[in-house]
Amino acid sequence: MKRCLMSLAVMATLAAATPVLADTLLVDRAAEKPGIALPVRGQSMQQVQSQFGAPAEQLDARGGQKRQWPTINRWVYPQFTVYFEKQKVIDVVANKAAPNEIGPKPPIR
Repeated sequence: MKRCLMSLAVMATLAAATPVLADTLLVDRAAEKPGIALPVRGQSMQQVQSQFGAPAEQLDARGGQKRQWPTINRWVYPQFTVYFEKQKVIDVVANKAAPNEIGPKPPIR
């Protein structure tokens, strides 16, 4: 019985000492102190464009079929994507830094 417990303890110690492989999560990077300035909720499209320049890509607007469904515009910059409701920023989302980073799915184009 002592031998069994001793071998179990040794196996548990060895299992804990093995190297661990982990994925890089976008959430981990986003939780770190931001290294870049980002648009602030409530800024207008004009303010964002004057502060950050023209976006790399302006995706097609989504929504707007009904009054309850506001039009959402999306501007893609190299490090983040800005979401606008009508003319105001409602959210900013970090883009993937590397292809192996696990994060949001690519936007619908």
